[in-house]
Amino acid sequence: MANTFKVVTFAAEPANNSSPYVAYTVASSTTTVVLGLLLTNIHTTEVTATVTLHSSTSNRGGANNVANGIAVILNAVPVPVGSSLEIMAGNKVVMETGDVLKVTCSVNDMLSGTLSIMEIT
Repeated sequence: MANTFKVVTFAAEPANNSSPYVAYTVASSTTTVVLGLLLTNIHTTEVTATVTLHSSTSNRGGANNVANGIAVILNAVPVPVGSSLEIMAGNKVVMETGDVLKVTCSVNDMLSGTLSIMEIT
């Protein structure tokens, strides 16, 4: 198994504040460890950010053999003007094949982001 560190960036998302931006989707035969996510407000007023993990992974075995769903990692958290919000600092989130990390902002095109991950293939 190879471990590859990667960075995923976006300049100004989401294009539509009612439709989440897909920041990352785990490729087939891959497990991804999210090491950190930095969101920066590039607007002239405060915005709010929401981050969700969409997972359809199932077949865990044993007593927890249920399908995953949507986990809200961050919900409408304010990001002040000119500020950044570091998410998952010191924590890790494991994503499996097909899992999707999405970002929503209260204003169109006003969040810039950096996602640090390690892909295990």
